[in-house]
Amino acid sequence: MDPALLTAATGMMAQQTRTDVIANNLANINTTGFKRSRADFEDLLYQTVQNGAVIGSPDAETALPIQIGRGTRLAGVQPLQTQGNPEQTGRNLDVAIEGAGYFQVQLPSGDTAYTRDGSFNVSDQGTIVTQDGYAVMPNIKVPQDATGITISSTGEVTATRGSSNTTIDLGRIELATFANPSGLLNDGQNLLSPTPSSGDPVAGYPGENGMGQLLQGSLEGSNVQVVQEMVDMITAMRAYEINSKAITNADQMQQMADNLIR
Repeated sequence: MDPALLTAATGMMAQQTRTDVIANNLANINTTGFKRSRADFEDLLYQTVQNGAVIGSPDAETALPIQIGRGTRLAGVQPLQTQGNPEQTGRNLDVAIEGAGYFQVQLPSGDTAYTRDGSFNVSDQGTIVTQDGYAVMPNIKVPQDATGITISSTGEVTATRGSSNTTIDLGRIELATFANPSGLLNDGQNLLSPTPSSGDPVAGYPGENGMGQLLQGSLEGSNVQVVQEMVDMITAMRAYEINSKAITNADQMQQMADNLIR
């Protein structure tokens, strides 16, 4: 088989993967706290047709090695951790993180997951939970007679209680940071889990030790830029098209060679 067919095929598969990543970015354009991803590629091993050599003497010119590339492959899918724009909602249980950090969430299994999605609710037991019912850590209980909840930029949660409008402290939200946030594993439901690549979580209060601050009444929007994604999609489509053209040309050349035998 003509090696050009396989080489061009790797290019088509690469652009298909790139398109898959772009499609997922566009699908999550309205997902709270979503971070767009970028597909990175690397070239494959080269076939060395001729090694480099010194012609004549060491002072003479050197003949460069002759190498032919054999295509490309996916090197990784890199989440881009730029800040999404805060979108004002006016709801007192919507909280955006401005800066570094993740909310800590307790799963039914007892494990801890992490999220940038701050659209919280209050459970029937008075606990602040995510939209899927997972408790936000540390657990914060809201009294049944609370008439208003305030979350400060540094994470202090207070509530106005009863008709007397007495203000009580309910606790303080903690955030967690990672040495390499791009190494976190996406679990779906806007949840992330640590991996050896991300490093261990470091917990702390908002606004301290490099942690981001909280913004009540807002949610962090997706960092997907529609125009950039559309440009990337057109580029991927054109690269896919030209690779398919290379396959067509290689096939036609092979047919010509076969006709010579006949």
